[in-house]
Amino acid sequence: MVNGKRPPELRKDPIIGRWVIISTERSKRPTDWNVDEEKKKGGFCPFCPGNEDKTPPEVYAIRSDNSAANTQGWKVRVVSNKFPALQVEGELNRRGEGIFDLMNGIGAHEVIIETPDHFLDLADLPVPQIREIFWAVRERMIDLSKDERFKYILAFKNNGVSAGASLEHSHTQLIATPIVPKRVLEEIQGVRQYYQYKERCIFCDVIRQELQTEKRLVVNHREYIAIEPFAARFPFETWLLPKYHNHRFEDMTYDDALELATIVKDVLKRLNKALETPPYNFIIHTSPLLDQESPEYHWHLEIIPKLTKVAGFEWGSGFYINPTPPEIAAETLRDLSF
Repeated sequence: MVNGKRPPELRKDPIIGRWVIISTERSKRPTDWNVDEEKKKGGFCPFCPGNEDKTPPEVYAIRSDNSAANTQGWKVRVVSNKFPALQVEGELNRRGEGIFDLMNGIGAHEVIIETPDHFLDLADLPVPQIREIFWAVRERMIDLSKDERFKYILAFKNNGVSAGASLEHSHTQLIATPIVPKRVLEEIQGVRQYYQYKERCIFCDVIRQELQTEKRLVVNHREYIAIEPFAARFPFETWLLPKYHNHRFEDMTYDDALELATIVKDVLKRLNKALETPPYNFIIHTSPLLDQESPEYHWHLEIIPKLTKVAGFEWGSGFYINPTPPEIAAETLRDLSF
């Protein structure tokens, strides 16, 4: 202790080896955050029922009334992104240009429209509806994995303008890529090194330790756990993991999807109450498509509220500065009552 205050801490991520600064000197509690309120404005929206002809044709839908494709009556609807980051048509054409490597921008980019109701966010939806959303993600991952050009499928959500959402109607996105993203490769390399040394999954070890100490535990459900990671990059960064080893999100059952929906709604409600409904991103990290068996990897979902901005030090160093220790964030979320 220095002048009654804890000094800053450098913490090492046990999975990828990245260092994080927990800046206890400028520690912030939930009431210290000024989150800009983002109210939905309505108006014309291509994702709303009745505007099905304003989007690309649906590639998947969950309907309760046997209604025809590309008409009203859907509960969850999946369409190709009208402005895709990658395009599905064509060949990869890997090539070199001097010392540089490049290929065509081949991939798939899809949008999961989560609800017909424009003004509801994911946290507002009933658990059975959230299950259908994750089931749609699973089904589309399985279908896209049949394309041999694709090596990885990333599911993510941008909720709120400052989190990168260009349309306010609640939706999740899928992007299939012909290479495994660097962030995922770093995780895979880290977990393989750990497995080679200890013959155990590091995620499973983290789960056991967090359940034992409860220092960074947010909620413990029957099949899933939510924690604040030890070396959290961002304040209130929250990870959701299956408690029993599973390396592929796509392997979940319909019952698993219900359990996932339950804990996702629980965690989002806690974040909304603690932080006054912040914008956020979530990302699902699962195994690459070619990894049919992976005793060392463990799929997980990361929720990152947008409370801080990455600036020069972070970009230049690769470090992150987190002003809210994950133990304080976990205690705050864990102690909330509804």
